[in-house]
Amino acid sequence: MGASTRAGAGPPGGGAAARPAPGPLASRLFAPGWPVVWLFAGYPLWWALGLGPFAFWVFAVPMAAGLVRRHRERGIRLPPGFGLWALFLLWAAAGMAMIGMVPDGTLPGSGGVLGALVRLGHYLALTVLLLFIGNTGRDELPDARIARALGWLFLATTAGGLLGMAAPHFGFTSPLEALLPGGIASDSYVQALIHPSSSQIMDDVLGYETARPKAPWPYTNTWGNMLSLLLPWLAAGWILTGRGWGGWRRWAGLAAVAVSFLPVVHSLNRALWVGLALTAVFALVQLVRSGRAAAALAGVLAVAGLCAALAASPLMGVVSERIANPHSDDGRAATSRAALDAAAQSPVLGWGTTRDMLGSSDSIAIGASPECPGCGNHTIGNNGQFWLTLISNGWVGTGLFLGFFAAAAWRHRGERGAVGSAALLSILLLFWYMFFYVALTAPLAVTMTGIALLWRRAPGAVPATAAGGVAR
Repeated sequence: MGASTRAGAGPPGGGAAARPAPGPLASRLFAPGWPVVWLFAGYPLWWALGLGPFAFWVFAVPMAAGLVRRHRERGIRLPPGFGLWALFLLWAAAGMAMIGMVPDGTLPGSGGVLGALVRLGHYLALTVLLLFIGNTGRDELPDARIARALGWLFLATTAGGLLGMAAPHFGFTSPLEALLPGGIASDSYVQALIHPSSSQIMDDVLGYETARPKAPWPYTNTWGNMLSLLLPWLAAGWILTGRGWGGWRRWAGLAAVAVSFLPVVHSLNRALWVGLALTAVFALVQLVRSGRAAAALAGVLAVAGLCAALAASPLMGVVSERIANPHSDDGRAATSRAALDAAAQSPVLGWGTTRDMLGSSDSIAIGASPECPGCGNHTIGNNGQFWLTLISNGWVGTGLFLGFFAAAAWRHRGERGAVGSAALLSILLLFWYMFFYVALTAPLAVTMTGIALLWRRAPGAVPATAAGGVAR
């Protein structure tokens, strides 16, 4: 371990001039931990540039460089239970040896190495994010700064939802899209990642064309997942902080929550609706655990009033119509069964990546065609992180994956403060949404951020400070 560097210490004999102090603007823009703030607060810009999920790779580079410097100067720490996550990464890499094989009931040639490598790259980038935040001292990168950045991203997600409602056909060619060869840029999967658009236009949900908001995320399911995960951070960083009721952040946060219900309903995401209800229950439990019974009662009354207002509004018609049109239930059930079947055939390593089903949920003879590209051959694992991990990494890999997050949630179950509760909820919600939404990449990044904050807030944790202390 190299010697730590102290501020103001010059070279022996004064052989080199001291570096000029950075200006105020540079100090704020490049404050310790800046890649985390830039990544989350600047995500709408990265989306507009076409980077989308790959922004996590881009900012993993300066984070990794920072970790290397810290390792040389002071050493780096690993969170409790990190061995489970490290084993999962090894499992994901080892499972790629199974990519060339064809599980029963799947389309030959439907699993590719590229998708598996991209997925592993996402996992590695989020590992860097976890270690970077956990090894950056709270005096350098305060919890409140991260919470505010995530709260800002909630505002941007709400604005994107409103844009999807007001201008459902809005979209433009991103700079990255313009630079890519046409054959690559026109691929439907690549388009979802690099072509900024405001909504997914679908005609098979309610029986007629509907616009489901998604900006600034690739899919409407990701939009709903992120809105739900970011809501507690908005509360922790904007609504529950500040000086009295006059703080502008508090009012902006409350206004954003109020208007977010419009795109939440029009997203038609039933899992999101249940997830928000679970969030409300969690908040009430936390208030009771903290001895704030009056605040909990006020919360119950507020939720009851909100439900009454929703029932009396035109939005209730949308909710009723969505419940009456289950749409994707048969397809989700079929792909979930296919994931279970695939995992039963290779329970240890899985199959390295996703596969496409033979046929459809109705018949093995019905598959995708130029006239009906969505009629069959659905991708196994695209309907939720649990199913994705199951087919890609088997039961053992899935156990390692879930074990890491379950252990973290159990370890920090006593958290009651605003930031700690937001972080804990970021982990707990994974166990609900994993059956419906794929967590890679942004949703899992929020969960990893929550784990990192809980880890460095835990009793006995020694933050790696900028003052040159040795990390233990």
